[in-house]
Amino acid sequence: MRHQITGFSNPTIKRLRSLREKKHRKREGLFLAEGLRILTEALDSGRTPKILVVVEDSELHPLAQKIEAATLAGGGDVIETSEAIIAKLSGKSNPQSIIGIYPDHPVPLDALDRSAANIWLVAQALRDPGNLGTILRTGDAVGAGGLILIDDCVDPFSVEAVRASMGAIFTQTISQARWPDFLEWLRSGPGELVGTSLNTDKDYQSVQYKAPTFLVVGNEAQGLPEEYEAACDTLVKMPMMGKADSLNAAVAASVMAYEVLNQNRHR
Repeated sequence: MRHQITGFSNPTIKRLRSLREKKHRKREGLFLAEGLRILTEALDSGRTPKILVVVEDSELHPLAQKIEAATLAGGGDVIETSEAIIAKLSGKSNPQSIIGIYPDHPVPLDALDRSAANIWLVAQALRDPGNLGTILRTGDAVGAGGLILIDDCVDPFSVEAVRASMGAIFTQTISQARWPDFLEWLRSGPGELVGTSLNTDKDYQSVQYKAPTFLVVGNEAQGLPEEYEAACDTLVKMPMMGKADSLNAAVAASVMAYEVLNQNRHR
């Protein structure tokens, strides 16, 4: 159904705006995605919004028209509203003119098919939504099976993480687990666990990685805990030629993922 809402106090607008907070996202099982590019990625991945919000009295881009048609065909709602209300929903003063509300889609560990890809990304206690979104983009770029979030990571369905993923939130499988549960699952089948660490002299390009390779990066400030490093099959590090002693977590994940991808390409 298509309808118009013009008031900030409308219950539907209040409900959608509440999705900027994690507790409400968890309760509703929904999250917010903004922008034509991200929503097009979602549609190309077979996902349509439950609710589509567009600026009233504006001519929709042909891709936006396609998203709207798919939303209505799937039984979703289309809301026409003002730019001011869309700004409130997005939290930006210069929002894009289209927002989609989607069901979240975490996948349990035991439902993952590790044979689906040679590369899997794993992040432990990641705190920055920009880093999480960038790691999702990297996973999409290298054809990773997905991202497994360990322990207490930032919410992958936060507005900031979704925005940083540039649509990869819809193309990548996402799973969440505590470390002991992840290790038990990992050791129940094939898979090499590779960690990035300062506590090794092994160069990341000196190792022949075995598929499927699970690349784990740690918290931005502390890195991987010592006991987590001890559980890895291999620890590697990248050469640092300047004064910095480590790379940003998302950058490290990207460098490692492309090294594994290149090894797989040239075998």
